[in-house]
Amino acid sequence: MTNYPQIILKPGKEGPVLRFHPWIFSGAIEKTVGQPSEGDIVECFSSSGAYLATGHCMPGSIAVKLFTFKQQEINTVFWNEKINEAWQVRKAVGLTGHPLTNAFRLVHNEGDGMPGLIIDVYDTLAVIQTHTTGMHDLRQTLAETIVAVSNGTITTVYDKSSESIRKMTGRKVEDGFLLGNTGTCTILENGCQFRVDVVSGQKTGFFLDQRDNRELLGQYSKNRNVLNIFGYTGGFSVYAAKAGAKIVHTVDSSASAIALAAKNLNMNGFDSQEYDCIVSDAKKYIETIKFGMYDLIVLDPPAYAKNVASRNQALKGYRTINAAALSKIKKGGILFTFSCSQVVDRQMFTSAVTAAAIDSGRQVRIIQHLSQPADHPINIFHQEGEYLKGLVLLVD
Repeated sequence: MTNYPQIILKPGKEGPVLRFHPWIFSGAIEKTVGQPSEGDIVECFSSSGAYLATGHCMPGSIAVKLFTFKQQEINTVFWNEKINEAWQVRKAVGLTGHPLTNAFRLVHNEGDGMPGLIIDVYDTLAVIQTHTTGMHDLRQTLAETIVAVSNGTITTVYDKSSESIRKMTGRKVEDGFLLGNTGTCTILENGCQFRVDVVSGQKTGFFLDQRDNRELLGQYSKNRNVLNIFGYTGGFSVYAAKAGAKIVHTVDSSASAIALAAKNLNMNGFDSQEYDCIVSDAKKYIETIKFGMYDLIVLDPPAYAKNVASRNQALKGYRTINAAALSKIKKGGILFTFSCSQVVDRQMFTSAVTAAAIDSGRQVRIIQHLSQPADHPINIFHQEGEYLKGLVLLVD
């Protein structure tokens, strides 16, 4: 018998939960039985008293993030089973024990039924990033579970939640090792080597969500002049060079990221003096290049919109940067363009790129739609989880 505080919904507000949507909004709540604090486990009931789901109590408009729709005791065994289920999914899609790829996302928020939790695996090192107090309070249990489900192949677990917890809850927490103490490693991705610094790098250290798209870029890169804008640590650049691109230029405003991009090129057998790594603002760099200098351009900017309030400004930003790239790319060139802003959906992004094509005066065709890979699953009942949108464009 469970004994958690209870959230009682208003009449008629149980529909989304019955359809397994993992969020309950504050406006749907009639009353609370008990005195749950932020991060506490609560059970949710309809106005008629029927059990609906269980989740973590949250402040703000999203009042509860749900992690199970079955009434049960939430304990270490429960979380062990949830993490093991996520591991089995990665095993089923061929990401565990792969000879050429040893980095993948183990837990992807709502996509794995664990809202507020991200776990990325880099060979023997795992990084936990929590976005809710409830998940953050579980970090030590989660660390031990990760080691167990990996049969000991993961030996180090780092908690990198300070920025996400501060943004989501306002709490100040410190990053740090939960197990082990090694914060850098070299990973394999489709046979390419990358140095990852989980302590100082962006997000959890590397952008695993572009793995499949990087491999696809390689198929277009042979004998092309490639420009990788917002290149970070050179992921797309390494694939382009490995595929036989004639020129590969990596541009990012971060000097430390560009230094690591050069190191990644070197590790894969390429001379970073020949494959230029350039510290520059993306927009300014595009403005300076000559028409036709590049016939393959990658635009992979950071999220322009962090919330709905900034969405319109973000759409203007996507339009501007894409118009600049489209106006400079060589005739017959290929543009890989992305948005990772969750609040900008696929249609909005496509519309912004369409406006950019009109601005450029070029003839543009979509030849592929891109998304996130299998280890970043999208809960069909929470399609807001499809945050990564991409287009491959042929420009005449």
